[in-house]
Amino acid sequence: MSPLAILAIVFIIATIIGIPLFVAVGITTAVGIYMIDIPYTLIAQTSYGSLTPFPLLTIPLFVLAGRLMEVGGMAKRMIGIATTLVGAYRGSMGLVTVFACALFAALSGSGPATTAAIGSVTVPAMKRDGYDVPFAAGITAAGGALGSLIPPSNLLIIYGLVSDTSIPRLFLAGILPGILITGLLMITTYIIARKRGYGGGGDPFTWAPFLKAAWDGKWSIGAPVLILGGIYGGAFTPSEAAGVAVFYSLFVGLFIYRELTLKKIIEALRFTALLTGILIIIAPTLAFGQLTAFYDVPMAVQEGITSITDNKYLILIMVGVFYIFIGTFMESLAQIVLFTSVFLPLMLSLGVDPVMFGIFTVITCEIGFLTPPLGGNLSVAARISGISIERISVAVLPFILAYIIGLLILIAFPELSVLLPNWAYGPAL
Repeated sequence: MSPLAILAIVFIIATIIGIPLFVAVGITTAVGIYMIDIPYTLIAQTSYGSLTPFPLLTIPLFVLAGRLMEVGGMAKRMIGIATTLVGAYRGSMGLVTVFACALFAALSGSGPATTAAIGSVTVPAMKRDGYDVPFAAGITAAGGALGSLIPPSNLLIIYGLVSDTSIPRLFLAGILPGILITGLLMITTYIIARKRGYGGGGDPFTWAPFLKAAWDGKWSIGAPVLILGGIYGGAFTPSEAAGVAVFYSLFVGLFIYRELTLKKIIEALRFTALLTGILIIIAPTLAFGQLTAFYDVPMAVQEGITSITDNKYLILIMVGVFYIFIGTFMESLAQIVLFTSVFLPLMLSLGVDPVMFGIFTVITCEIGFLTPPLGGNLSVAARISGISIERISVAVLPFILAYIIGLLILIAFPELSVLLPNWAYGPAL
């Protein structure tokens, strides 16, 4: 039996018997090191080095800022702005949910956090409007996944660290695909809501209510302007922007809206600790990534796939199908760390821009947020709506189709992701 087959069996058995994923990866790495007689210090050295990059601090800071903005009243005011824009249309509250998720995604950087922030307000509102509860929860889960694509994005930060790709370029690259998928989700919501007769009882758009809501929410709108404007204006790095976001959310919540309390701040810190604890998985997975290089896994994958076809579009579709399948049972962060080192060399050999491949990877991870049994966003939406993940899994299928259409558009028109980074920074070398 080949060493790779042995490693695959070890990993599968460890996962099936319920060992936590980061431990399963660590055990598999230790077995692989033993078989090729490399000092075990590789695991310790790589694990330590994986947690030292300063940009990693960006992730808990953006999660904390997003949570403070949610409990401090900024998310509520974003929903108010969205409501004045689309209140008279069929599926109005569903459209508001998707649009508000897109706005809040520019603050939180996290799919589950965006789902929790917006869904806690809009799911009860959709229930009152007569929406089918699984459909309302499905909208929230699908819209919340935008938090991982629209900058700042925690998954793009991890991809940038693993692939040594510019994080500001990745952030810019996520804007146009994020707008595209937001549009696709809103179209899907409108079509289903029109067919079922949901919503449409709000006031038609007029400038006065919109301007009033925009003025009331000006501090909420100012957050993404400050964060992203500061990054691209050269005022601060992404890590510094995350710190600014935390300070800004505290200032607005305490002194402007006055909705933040000590209890809410402590709860936000607890939420951040729980959500970012998954970062522990980076240590063993990066060591495993190094191990794949010793076993020439990237070269074997490249030779195996190119023996089937050398058409880069077909290869991207094949990799996308693999990623979506893996995302049903593997955390997105682990997926990026484990498989970027395997597939990125293949993509570079095909002439695929690493920035485009980063956006491609994150969109497949977003689909993973919506597919059981793992489905992080499904779990959050289930807690908010009080129904089972199984019922939401069926309701979310049309939205998964919208994400897949967006992914296929990106594959067909890769310029969509690199247009803004190349315009701002020039073509990558």
